[in-house]
Amino acid sequence: MMIFNAENLPWISNHHRRIFIIVMLFLTVAITSWTLYYDTTTDPFEFLPTSLRSSLFLDYYMGKTTIVNFSDPPVTFSEQLGNHKLYKVLSKATMDDNKTVIITTLNKAWAQPGSLLDVFLASFKIGNGTCKYLNHLVIVSMDQEAHSHCLMVHPHCYKLNTTGNNFSSEAYFMTQSYLEMMWKRIDFMISILEMGFNFVFTDADIMWLQDPFPRFYPDADFQIACDRFNGRPNDTNNAPNGGFNYVKSNNKTIQFYKYWYSSRLTYPDKHDQDVLNKIKKDSFLSEIGLQIMFLDTKYFGGFCQLSKDYSRICTMHANCCYGLGNKILDLKIVLQDWRCYTKMPPNIRAKHPALSWRVPRSCSLRNFHPPNGTRAANKTRTTSSRSL
Repeated sequence: MMIFNAENLPWISNHHRRIFIIVMLFLTVAITSWTLYYDTTTDPFEFLPTSLRSSLFLDYYMGKTTIVNFSDPPVTFSEQLGNHKLYKVLSKATMDDNKTVIITTLNKAWAQPGSLLDVFLASFKIGNGTCKYLNHLVIVSMDQEAHSHCLMVHPHCYKLNTTGNNFSSEAYFMTQSYLEMMWKRIDFMISILEMGFNFVFTDADIMWLQDPFPRFYPDADFQIACDRFNGRPNDTNNAPNGGFNYVKSNNKTIQFYKYWYSSRLTYPDKHDQDVLNKIKKDSFLSEIGLQIMFLDTKYFGGFCQLSKDYSRICTMHANCCYGLGNKILDLKIVLQDWRCYTKMPPNIRAKHPALSWRVPRSCSLRNFHPPNGTRAANKTRTTSSRSL
């Protein structure tokens, strides 16, 4: 095949041939630069119809080949751009397998100096083998104030698009804003799984005291902490708590999360955890082959069911607790108790692994109810017994 260049054009003078070569070199450099350094805020497929262009954008930057399904509803370019930003943040935070990240969510109320975020991050720093996971933690902010604070204190931050919702205030359990926030979170997790990332989701009111990964089940698709654990990890009669789970990205978990999310319509006015309790025995989960495991409170404890063994505890959750202030007070006591335990000589710790926790105190189960008038007066306010 003949190569098109100036040498194939004998009727062009030497002067014009040189000009032709210079122009072609310029175009080659320009096209190469455009390909390598294209501004991600600009749509490189702007010459295509909108419905096709938006579906190609994310895969273009993820280096994937896209097969477009024209029956899918069109995705806006701003949504695809948001997905690209999320993919970049997640990629930077992955562990050695290039697939696994840790996710938490945050709003303005939880991000205030001296509030829950400070206690949460402190637990990683004083935990046994947990500090390394700070570099794999992605903080997803529900409002601009929380995102701005995150950027000042942490390397991996992402602002979730919550247009039309105000999630910046405290969110009392089961208010309308609380429900919307919980379901927004489940929908967001679908995006992470579809991008191919495994994740550990952790509420910000969970203290990381020891490395939890050795305690995860290697073959489970979806594993979740419990408010109360009955001793049988594969028993669906366990009471799961959506504040902590480890999920592997595969077709089974993607289908499961979509089924979970769509089930909010079947069970209106229920939050994600209640709906999970409704669907955990559904035949659909068996049909797709999803393997669910429930995590032992001996390792993944909380105020609902305390772990009694300091040597085994990995995480401590301020569940069964209302009020942001109550959570912070008791979680600070958890960290004090943990510091005291870790400062003991190893031989003393070995003799006394089952020391008593001084919590719950402010979060006492006797006080496990919303403040007076909360349900009636806080329809637009949103702190939960779990978290964001």
